[in-house]
Amino acid sequence: MSRGEVLGRPDGLPDWFEPLLTRIGECRTEDFTALRRPTGAGGRSSAVLVLIGQDEEHPDRPDLLILQRAATMRNHAGQPAFPGGATDPEDADAPATALREAQEEVGLDPASAEVLALLPELWIPVSGFVVSPVLAWWRKPHPVHPLQPAEVAHVDRLPISELTDPANRIRVRHPSGWIGPAFQVRGLLVWGFTAGVIAALLDMAGWALPWEPGRIVELPDATAPVPAARGGAPDEVVP
Repeated sequence: MSRGEVLGRPDGLPDWFEPLLTRIGECRTEDFTALRRPTGAGGRSSAVLVLIGQDEEHPDRPDLLILQRAATMRNHAGQPAFPGGATDPEDADAPATALREAQEEVGLDPASAEVLALLPELWIPVSGFVVSPVLAWWRKPHPVHPLQPAEVAHVDRLPISELTDPANRIRVRHPSGWIGPAFQVRGLLVWGFTAGVIAALLDMAGWALPWEPGRIVELPDATAPVPAARGGAPDEVVP
């Protein structure tokens, strides 16, 4: 069983980051997924960057960095996701992996982000990956854009206020029958692993608003991987 770990509370951290950090220090894997890593199972390490910044003109309005995978990719074509991927041998730890991947994918300056916490590791049986979501504060936001067009089609900063808007919250049904949380924001359908992590963090932070989970959208792609967070089987992480 993996637990969250708070790595620091730097000077200047916005007040709205509490109580999220406190709650992360208490959370466990089952807050994100019902799947448990089998005893003795290996798995390739990977990490994703959950980067939360704020509107420069409105410091009380946090947002979340999300990228959209290219439509030509073999896995997760067109799907919104956190920056991230498989650990390289030279990566010192999960934060190093997450920041390196974000730099390679969208041009993030690692020095502009401050790592705050590690979320519990999530086991992905489909691919054998062990994913470490890395929570970071975007202390000095700057323009970002796709640096690998073959992998990343679009980058956006999604306001937390739009993610919590009940009108933007839905559920999706996978062809396998799995049903999970999703968000329809700015023309993006965020679902699967990414949506599950976002939904859990919104609840932990106390940002979530009451919403009616009755509306279900059918996923059209029968080959889409089944997601992991919030009670399903996880998607693969693209190395």
